[in-house]
Amino acid sequence: MASLTIAVAAIVATSWLASQSTSQTISQQIGQSLSDDKSVYDELLGYAATHRDWSGVQPVIAARAAKLNRRITLMTGNREVIVDSTAGPALATARPSATVDPLSVDLGLSGRTERIDPRIIGPYRLTPAEQRGMRATLEASLECLRHFGSDGQIVTGPHNRPKLVITEVGKPEYTCRLLPEATRSETRALNSLRKLIATCATENYDEVWVAPDLTVRVLDTARGTFDPARSARAAGCLEKARRTQLEPYTAPPALLFVTDPADPTARPGFPLTRQNLIRTGTTTAVVLILAVLVTIVVGGRLVRPLRALAEAARRPAVNQRVPVTTRDEIGYLATALNELAERREQSEQQRQAMVSDVAHELRNPLTNIRSWLEAVQDGLATVDGPLLTLLHDETVHLQHIVDDLRDLAAADAGSLRMHPEPLHVADAIEQVVEAHRPNATAAGVRLATDVAGDPVVVADPLRLRQLVGNLLSNAIRHSRPGGTVTVRTAAGVGRLDLAVADTGAGIAPDDLPKVFDRFWRADESRNRATGGSGLGLPIARKIAEAHGGGLTVESTPGAGTTFTATLMYEPVHQGAQP
Repeated sequence: MASLTIAVAAIVATSWLASQSTSQTISQQIGQSLSDDKSVYDELLGYAATHRDWSGVQPVIAARAAKLNRRITLMTGNREVIVDSTAGPALATARPSATVDPLSVDLGLSGRTERIDPRIIGPYRLTPAEQRGMRATLEASLECLRHFGSDGQIVTGPHNRPKLVITEVGKPEYTCRLLPEATRSETRALNSLRKLIATCATENYDEVWVAPDLTVRVLDTARGTFDPARSARAAGCLEKARRTQLEPYTAPPALLFVTDPADPTARPGFPLTRQNLIRTGTTTAVVLILAVLVTIVVGGRLVRPLRALAEAARRPAVNQRVPVTTRDEIGYLATALNELAERREQSEQQRQAMVSDVAHELRNPLTNIRSWLEAVQDGLATVDGPLLTLLHDETVHLQHIVDDLRDLAAADAGSLRMHPEPLHVADAIEQVVEAHRPNATAAGVRLATDVAGDPVVVADPLRLRQLVGNLLSNAIRHSRPGGTVTVRTAAGVGRLDLAVADTGAGIAPDDLPKVFDRFWRADESRNRATGGSGLGLPIARKIAEAHGGGLTVESTPGAGTTFTATLMYEPVHQGAQP
């Protein structure tokens, strides 16, 4: 019924539109958009973006009008003629085709994405020497990118300023400069723009930063980092501030009319005669009958698979699979429903496995604690130092499991608290290594560090030490006596790579995808001799992801394993204190 209703409505509407369109001839009407030649609007927009007034636009309009055989008129907002390509009827009551304003571009007509025409240079004009120097810098940056397997192209950005756009990403670890520094000619204009933005956003001028590519950020001087909320509010003032700054350098807004040279208001019609009405009605009836028949046939074919989908959706607990017989939207829906059922089964299996793992991990320490306490009650054991130490160790192990589960639950819920601040990587690494040195010595494992320089990064100190500690504990447990565990770091611009490598037995290739699964251990006996709670690596990965990075693993059986954590952060700017 719905298909029939839609078909009838569509055919009736189409017939009505067709009969209306046949009653009119094609003519350019005043107030219509420049769909026949958008270049008129773009050419005049370019003129307005590069001139302070319309005094020299007459030759441009005359040439364009002669080429299109149209009448082109420019008027002020008060309907005073600025330029008219030819004499003709008054346009006082006509609707303009467009408003030519380079500071408020018609996005639908121009096909652009920016409201301010990028051809406006204004106070940002570069000298020839600055142009050459900037292009040479960008060409050097392009060569640098290609050296790292990336590629890009030099394009024209705002204010006719060249910029480098990456088109192909190779190695992410590159330090190529993508944005040249502001030239002497641009500095004064950017400072003026900063004042306008600071006034609009009610911010301190010294805390507002405007890059040459017009990126706006606000510095939190107390923390030494950029404030995202304040930066977003200041960025909202960018367009208004640019209009204020560039307005003296552009021609004032003008109404554009593109009309017929003879009579811009003429609307020739084609009346509908009785014969035309009968022809239109007969055609409509035939098309309607055909549409009804086709709808019935197609609808019958559509209903069968839809009924199967509805039946499967009504019984989600059964995880019923739907046969995929087509490659259309219904086939895609059936495939999605089957995938959903499969994911539901996997989620249920994972849930059951996790409940079993949690029960297993908690049962051992609880059983030991209960057994010793019952032994004391029955008089089979006395409360002495060794027993208290044993009970304390079991309680600490139980608390460790609970804390790990709490951290994972917070990470899954997106509420893992992070308190980033500038810190020296070398000091943080050294603290963690020294804390784990007694365990390493007891296991006969040598600890070594390889920290490149003394970089300052922005990260949560406690979480960073927790991440490194989890990786170190895991590496020490799986290293043979006489082995070595090495902590290495490499810092880039806004990036820190931290690797923990051991010389242990390594991980089998089939087990590598499982190392970050919760409660998974390569040793299926699941005793404490070969591992902790099985949650250290998942927690480390969540901490790295909370810092905008991730955690990866590489291993060679018999040679050792390397876990590499990547942390992304906002670079520490000049003046910030770690």
